Amino acid sequence: MSNENFIGTYNLEHNICDDIINFYNAHKDYAKVGIISKEGVKTADNFFKESTDLGISAYHLYKPFDKYRTHLQSSLESYIDTYKEVNNYSKFNILEDYNIQHYPVGGGFKQWHFEASYKTTIRRVLVFMTYLNDVPDGGTHFKYQNLTTPAKKGSTIIWPSGFTHTHKGQISQTKEKYTVTGWWSLTNE
Repeated sequence: MSNENFIGTYNLEHNICDDIINFYNAHKDYAKVGIISKEGVKTADNFFKESTDLGISAYHLYKPFDKYRTHLQSSLESYIDTYKEVNNYSKFNILEDYNIQHYPVGGGFKQWHFEASYKTTIRRVLVFMTYLNDVPDGGTHFKYQNLTTPAKKGSTIIWPSGFTHTHKGQISQTKEKYTVTGWWSLTNE
């Protein structure tokens, strides 16, 4: 991908993807209907987002998330090697719970949005998302980059959280999709 779009792509081992899906399936009784923030109020609305999300604590570093977080750190370091100005931010880290998301056939994040749009999310610096399975007709559309990242198993993408990277899901009418998504946010240090 071109450096001008500020979207980095990195590869996660497929066995870790399988381990995360297995973790989701073993704990799906704890998953909740996917929510969105409308004017700062969290709500479920299938018109905007149709998913089941399993929250993972930012501090959960046990299997399989130990290996996943190592992958994220390595990916972030590669991203910063390309976009050195990211180092000009104050300290940032994964502070919020992140989500394993299961999108049924026909489900997804259906409306344009960006990740730092409310006072509760404004501290987000970068977004990460990993596709856990192959979905040939499912990916992520980036509005201003005129780009769709394909949902390829093990593909982790990182991008800025602001309005320049407004995006929505490419809705698959043939396959369910699994992702992990979360944010690096400014710390209070």
